[in-house]
Amino acid sequence: MEQVLIIGASGGIGSALARGFEARGAQVDHLSRSGDGFDVTDEASVAAHLSGRGVYDRVIVATGALEIGEAAPEKTIKRLNAVAMAEQFALNAIGPALVLSHAHALLPRERPSVLAVLSARVGSIGDNRIGGWVSYRAAKAAVNQIVHTAAIELARTHKHAAVVAMHPGTVATSFTEQYLNRHPSVSPSVAAENLIDVMGRLQAGQTGQFFDYSGASVPW
Repeated sequence: MEQVLIIGASGGIGSALARGFEARGAQVDHLSRSGDGFDVTDEASVAAHLSGRGVYDRVIVATGALEIGEAAPEKTIKRLNAVAMAEQFALNAIGPALVLSHAHALLPRERPSVLAVLSARVGSIGDNRIGGWVSYRAAKAAVNQIVHTAAIELARTHKHAAVVAMHPGTVATSFTEQYLNRHPSVSPSVAAENLIDVMGRLQAGQTGQFFDYSGASVPW
């Protein structure tokens, strides 16, 4: 039976991923702030919840937010707010980094595994053609670098692991509703099924890369 750990399992995508894996017969462990007091931005909380858990075939970091508190994404760098930017980095970059600092103990060494961190296409520097959303973009670009770096290190000891960043697409949740406009979107359940399918096809040779919901590479 496949062993899966979902971090951020109470969110729209995280909960859909948990249901999707369970529907496929996997044993799923859920971690979230609301359900377990798991604070991905607090080093002590991350250590307390991840230490001594054993190993998993799939570890998914589904934490993160586009809007934190009342700070909406900036339409221009002229609207940059230092506090809001720091909060974006704490949740969307430092949090996943703290989880990745425990990845060596969460992934098996002797068999294939996947650790996926949910990122976003807007974190791609090469794909940025319209500007805006400075803090969110920068935090996601940072987490992409963190994933790539962690993958290089883990490949030395976990030769069968694929550690990747993933873009789930535009997903219709309560957090994104006001930003969808006319952009096509999918439900969390559809997004989850797409991500699970892509994870199922990943090979160790693809570690350290950035993929979208179809399995296509996303430029850094």
